[in-house]
Amino acid sequence: MPTLLRILTLAASLAFAPAAASAAPPPPAARPAPLQQLRIHEIPRANEGVFHDRFRDHALRIMARHGFAVRSIWRSEHADKVEFVYLLDWPDAATMKAAWAAFMADEEWAAIKRETGARHGRFVDAISDRTLEPLPWSPGRAIE
Repeated sequence: MPTLLRILTLAASLAFAPAAASAAPPPPAARPAPLQQLRIHEIPRANEGVFHDRFRDHALRIMARHGFAVRSIWRSEHADKVEFVYLLDWPDAATMKAAWAAFMADEEWAAIKRETGARHGRFVDAISDRTLEPLPWSPGRAIE
């Protein structure tokens, strides 16, 4: 009878297989979508060189320490103003907000801004900030 017992066990397991297979696992926790941040600084022409030096030599290094991922940096002129433009990658909005708070509270960065501002004057006339959320159908930036 071992064969009959094996057949009954197999039949019972097959009878319950469709129910087990149809019970889908719970969906993974929703992950926030990655995003990018576009920053545009209007800078005085007289301080353009020293602004670039300060950003290259200090800001980038300190930003990296706080988890910033700078994708690209550009120079632009718009409406007779010099613009310093850069694009950042972020895994989510909460990370972006926390990193900016840490960067702005960084004592080394505060000291560099005080020292360079005292020596060269105003570095930034205005800052525009845009958070860019990718659309699912955007080429190369599909959200999973």
